[in-house]
Amino acid sequence: MEFSQADFDRLLVAEHTRKTAEATYANDPLDTENLTKWGGALLELAQFQTVSDANNMINDAISKFDEALAINPSRHETLWCMGNALSTTAFMTTDSDEAKVSFDKAAQFFQKAVDADPGNEIYRKSLEVAAKAPEIHLDFQKAAASQQIMGGASSASSTSTAAKKKSSDLKYDIFGWVILAVGIVAWVGMAKSHVPPPPPR
Repeated sequence: MEFSQADFDRLLVAEHTRKTAEATYANDPLDTENLTKWGGALLELAQFQTVSDANNMINDAISKFDEALAINPSRHETLWCMGNALSTTAFMTTDSDEAKVSFDKAAQFFQKAVDADPGNEIYRKSLEVAAKAPEIHLDFQKAAASQQIMGGASSASSTSTAAKKKSSDLKYDIFGWVILAVGIVAWVGMAKSHVPPPPPR
């Protein structure tokens, strides 16, 4: 896999965030903002891994989000990140029934995030996309299967390679969308926490 400079920079930032969050956790394991950042960094790092390693990182991210939600079940940023992690898990599986379960769970988390912060456009868009996600997943699986069938025995290896490339491309597209959204939420959260105090009257 070849990385662009921007990908390499994102990888470095995500790894730094992960290490910082891990160190912060040692001092304050109840910091839900930190747990959410840690999970978000793991989601970011997952896109640079093999499928097996990515699944492990996504599961680690889900455990961080679970931990944060056990402490503060109404933290909308964490609810939204959990929805993204579950959506990513669903897209990475070829089993439609398994994917549907993950998509349904993701939609529940997106709905909770919308309920907690109804004015957040990203949360509402995520909920809309979650409703369409099982259909997109099914279409992708059908396209991958038809490519394998149409390829026949003579080009099975090239079709398999193309299907893997499409699967990989889709994985990176999904990860990119998820990470962009996570980044926006993190940026908005940081901006809110660094708002200067109002001037004295």
